[in-house]
Amino acid sequence: MVNESFLPPPFHPRQSPKLSETFSFPNWHGIRSHLFEPHGLGEPDQFEKLKANASRLCGPDGEVDQSERGEPAMENSLLVGLSRQTTLERQLDAISNNIANVNTNGYKADHTLFEEYLTSGAHEDNFKGLDRRISYVQDRGSFRDFTQGAMQPTSNPLDVAIVGAGFLAVQTPTGERYTRDGNLQINNQGQLVTHDGYPVLGQSGPIVFQPTDHDISISGEGTITVLEGASRTDSIRGKLRAVSFADAQTMLKQGNNLFAAGDGGAQADLKSTFRQGYVEKSNVNAVIEMSRMIEVTHTYANIANLLQQQSDLHKTAINQLADVPA
Repeated sequence: MVNESFLPPPFHPRQSPKLSETFSFPNWHGIRSHLFEPHGLGEPDQFEKLKANASRLCGPDGEVDQSERGEPAMENSLLVGLSRQTTLERQLDAISNNIANVNTNGYKADHTLFEEYLTSGAHEDNFKGLDRRISYVQDRGSFRDFTQGAMQPTSNPLDVAIVGAGFLAVQTPTGERYTRDGNLQINNQGQLVTHDGYPVLGQSGPIVFQPTDHDISISGEGTITVLEGASRTDSIRGKLRAVSFADAQTMLKQGNNLFAAGDGGAQADLKSTFRQGYVEKSNVNAVIEMSRMIEVTHTYANIANLLQQQSDLHKTAINQLADVPA
């Protein structure tokens, strides 16, 4: 639906028009039009060119030719600034989430991707000329930084840190999920579970301990052995199941520091190893993230000021045009 308030008024070639009343300023109001092309001031045939353009715009009865109408659009400067502010807002969300999880075990930082987006032609298919190419900012997507986080000793024999690209497999009410958080414990049923109570899966299912088990040991390959009661012989309780993914970027965040498998599914990881008595900390660098937050905030404010200046400029121009004698 075209807002007819943006359209130029009907023009009859036989009449003696007043330029200020007959000819609109399509570029100023945001109407896409190839009819009103810029000309140098003082050209003797300027008025004749304007009349010729108006004759093409209007039909024989003086009505506006529908095939020459364009959709009213926002000013390009406003759209470009708005596109950048939108991407900055999403970038700030990612930075804020990283800072909030700076102390979350096994957390992997999120980062945003941006690219230049060049506008396509006008939305209507009845424009004879080409639109000017306008460069916008587009939020292409996000990616996760899966680099290894720092290892922190905990003195807890149930804690494990994964060295490599692997993930622990855990059982949740919504199915199998994966995590890098190795802060483990034993629940009332004797199951090895995560900090949130989800059973950790071994090669043969959940890993279960007996009430008399003690001196728990976890090897680099993930084999869990214990001493049972007064026995001095090691008893195997299971082996931690480590999985990896062909493309970890396709994994889906599920909350509670858990991931769901992406394209291709999980596969056994034979390269990653475990370190007992350690947990992997978040790989977020708090200083860098705080610097990015300040930078994004300042950039957002600068763009807001620029858009306000553009708006003030338009208001001033409109006020001056209103004072032009008829």
